Amino acid sequence: MVQSDIGHVFLIGAGPGDPELITVKGLRCLHAAEVILYDRLVAPELLEEAHPSALRIFVGKQPQHHTLKQHEINALLIKHAREGKIVARLKGGDPYVFGRGGEEALALREAGIPFEVIPGITSAIAVPAAAGIPVTHRDYASSLTIVTGHEARGGDEAPAINWEALAKLGGTIVVLMGVRALPRFTQQMLEAGMNPQTPAAIIQEGTTSRQRVLVATLESIALQALEQDITSPALTIIGEVVSLAHELHAITALPSVQDLLLSRAS
Repeated sequence: MVQSDIGHVFLIGAGPGDPELITVKGLRCLHAAEVILYDRLVAPELLEEAHPSALRIFVGKQPQHHTLKQHEINALLIKHAREGKIVARLKGGDPYVFGRGGEEALALREAGIPFEVIPGITSAIAVPAAAGIPVTHRDYASSLTIVTGHEARGGDEAPAINWEALAKLGGTIVVLMGVRALPRFTQQMLEAGMNPQTPAAIIQEGTTSRQRVLVATLESIALQALEQDITSPALTIIGEVVSLAHELHAITALPSVQDLLLSRAS
């Protein structure tokens, strides 16, 4: 039974990087939070939106280094909620898209903690869009596959993702968190028979002022990313829709909404 004086947890998707891309509901829940557990890719500006008295706890993860293990993060959520606090678990992108939000939700449910998931805009769609790449287009792709480049391996060392099957699937493929794995999975797709000239792009820190976009081909993307020193966080898009990047990027490079509103007010 849930205690009457127990707190509440919001699993909030902070969006892909641009702080303005959090949802209205996500921002409202953040304003109400007394404790905030936040990830590495959350925009610092969003933390400034919290109440000045709110306790902020960094629980971010990066390749080869985790501030806290997942079970420790789960325990913190439960601890603060049992103290009667309103807790915000602020996660980059969407909590349920490779964000381990499902694990946290199950832990909260098992502990009898009331919680709500506040969906966020996933980087898998928003980051390509900000770079002028629609992930679907009637003339280019009618399917979208989203995979993680962080491959969990079983006891037999078999990769968790069948890249050869993806190479035959067609449509648009978006690979999240796959900078280090880029040479390996592009080579596997080439060996599976995917056209070497298939358009491909890698986007670093998408939707932010630090965004970098590299457009190449499946055959050349890994080498070019190395030469251009592309680093995490970045995602890779493979498919014919990438060919629209040069044509549509000019639209995304227009003045920001904030700049437009300021110019109208002056």
